[in-house]
Amino acid sequence: MNLNQLKIFYMAAKYGSLSAAAGALYITQPAVTKGIQRLQEYYEIKLFNRFGKKMALTDAGEVLYGIAESIFEMENQAEESLRDFQQRKRGFLRILSSESFGSYYLPFIINRFIQANPKIRISVELLPTELIVEKTATLANDLGFISYPVPHKKLFIREVLEDSYQIIVPSGHPLASKSVIEPGDLEGYALIVHEKGSAPRMSTEDFVKRHNISVTVPLELSNNEAIKTAVEEGVGIAVITRRVVSKELMMGTLMAIPLSDPAMTRKFYLIHHKDKYISRPLQSLIDMVDQWASEYRQGEL
Repeated sequence: MNLNQLKIFYMAAKYGSLSAAAGALYITQPAVTKGIQRLQEYYEIKLFNRFGKKMALTDAGEVLYGIAESIFEMENQAEESLRDFQQRKRGFLRILSSESFGSYYLPFIINRFIQANPKIRISVELLPTELIVEKTATLANDLGFISYPVPHKKLFIREVLEDSYQIIVPSGHPLASKSVIEPGDLEGYALIVHEKGSAPRMSTEDFVKRHNISVTVPLELSNNEAIKTAVEEGVGIAVITRRVVSKELMMGTLMAIPLSDPAMTRKFYLIHHKDKYISRPLQSLIDMVDQWASEYRQGEL
């Protein structure tokens, strides 16, 4: 089989567009059309159905696409393996992370890693969990850190950190004097919540429902910094992990009180492609994540 033609077919199917495939391959659209035509003519089988400008894979096309995807993922893996041998301790690691882990936990781990591996360059992008899973499944990055488990046949996933949720209130708030918050203590309070579908939002809604607490929700925000500011301004109280408010606790602008409910914890997960080549720098970073998480659990950080 002509691998160039297979690559053209694969990119056209992946993007669902001849022009997009041409752009990704740096060739002309007529060249993409011709490559697909030759592949179909050689095997005397139709791979695409056209509905106006839309393209849909035939049954044969679906099967070939799955095989092509595996081939080109292995091609990426082979390139990374050779690059690692070539560069030894030089390299570039691409990390995708959910907003909370990437903003409040990961920087401390990366700082340690860079000090130990000054020749390794790291890129971190904050994305929603669903998008991290999607990109990691295509080998678009080296590691991903997500806020809740998403089963995927192509991905390895494991828990790396568990942190406790706490109630944050402004200094001088009636709840600030409590050493622990019982569910009934929140009755009637205004609760600022994270965006729908996020891990903190799901945990908060479950907590309120399980304990049959009556609260008002004056504000919904998708950013931890915005939530902290809203709490400081007296808009309401919020459920958040202590790590997220460590700076405000030191400054005294916010107070964090533990919840009595042991189920109110937040977990973070590490993911990578099952076929991902684990280079020495990447393994070193994974080990450092585990070491930092262990120290954090033991209260050493």
